[in-house]
Amino acid sequence: MPINILMPALSPTMEKGNLAKWLKKEGDQVKAGDILAEIETDKATMEYEAVDEGVLAKILVPEGAADVAVNAPIAVLAAEGEDVKAAAAGAPAPAAKPGVSGPAAPAPKPAAAPPPSPPQPSPPPAPSPSMPTAQAAPAPAGNGRGRIFASPLARRLAKAAGLDIARIAGTGPRGRIIAHDVEAAKAGGVALRAPPPTAPPAPAAPGIAPVQAPSDEKIRALFEPGSYEVLPHDNMRKIIAQRLVLAKQTIPHFYLTISCTLDKLLSAREDINVTAPKGPDGKPAWKLSVNDFVIKALALALIKVPDANVTWTETAMLKHKHADIGVAVAIPGGLITPVVRKAETKSLMAISAEMKDYAARARARRLKPEEYQGGSSAVSNLGMYGIEEFSAVINPPHATILAVGAGVERAVVRDGKIAVATQMKVTLSTDHRAVDGALGAELLAAFKIYVESPTAMLV
Repeated sequence: MPINILMPALSPTMEKGNLAKWLKKEGDQVKAGDILAEIETDKATMEYEAVDEGVLAKILVPEGAADVAVNAPIAVLAAEGEDVKAAAAGAPAPAAKPGVSGPAAPAPKPAAAPPPSPPQPSPPPAPSPSMPTAQAAPAPAGNGRGRIFASPLARRLAKAAGLDIARIAGTGPRGRIIAHDVEAAKAGGVALRAPPPTAPPAPAAPGIAPVQAPSDEKIRALFEPGSYEVLPHDNMRKIIAQRLVLAKQTIPHFYLTISCTLDKLLSAREDINVTAPKGPDGKPAWKLSVNDFVIKALALALIKVPDANVTWTETAMLKHKHADIGVAVAIPGGLITPVVRKAETKSLMAISAEMKDYAARARARRLKPEEYQGGSSAVSNLGMYGIEEFSAVINPPHATILAVGAGVERAVVRDGKIAVATQMKVTLSTDHRAVDGALGAELLAAFKIYVESPTAMLV
């Protein structure tokens, strides 16, 4: 039986993707692990690996196609020993609905008419289990008889994590659940399949209408026709908008601001950079930034104040053993937050090298999902743009994010005398469900100690 190759969900927020490039052509032999195509997601351009073997019988979605729905068929693979022409002939139409996992099924034949009965008025037939209902809920990955398609490894991982395998959305061939889906579900990056509703949603209170954003037409009517240019949103901008609205609606933010004196840090940074050996190209082996110190200081502060190194869930608090720090990186059309794993264990030079690599690959949209998913906190630094103070929006599943402003020379009082010091304001946004005011203040105090005594980060 031919195998449909489906548009994969390569990130937890991906609903549609662009098929940037085919790396195999029709008639090519395909082995498991071969790179089939390059897919542009809302975050990156990623390589799509084959998981089955056979011959690429037919390409359904051409290069350059945009907004291809996840799980929509993009190509057909003829299995080993199968007739390639027959597989291509039975390929589903390119416009097949997402989630179709086999050759296009023929339209169901109309049910046979019941035997005639004496004419009499009769009410419309009541729905029965055999009658299709409108807007039926999508079935879980399986064959319609209760069987769930999942790899043995995925089943073992789900069992070990205490997850119901039937509720995990599969992204493998024909909706098969693979190990990546289980890991994503464990990390909270991919939504589990919703259980059947037990009761209809409660009606809105009388006289209170739900808040809705103004329509495009109403907004455009406020401006003179021809006085603006319409720039359609790409996938990244849509996802950023959705996540930020969700964060502000569901996370009770509160903010704490503190000033840190940077003079010792700037002096230590200069000394370390001066000692960097030159490479064959004459460039220094490393060049630390203030942001590298900030990442390390936040990581150490989270380890020192472990009750703040947490993630909120509806049933429990996740208390992390390491400080995985996300760092906001601006890229064309939006931003992305690669994560420095176990940042408390890494040297400043290692953090600097990792961030340079992440930033370069982020701008080329070449980051892997595991490089920007998860994390226990984050840093957003706008100091290089001259911004002195701001508040950042928490990026779920984090419970905190640190907004870092520019270092500015200010007049301070030392030993009763006025002096000049370089100071940097930082604002901690916290999820009040997980981190209370006193705990957030304790975390900021620990961060301030590391920033103002940078040698403590070197031991």
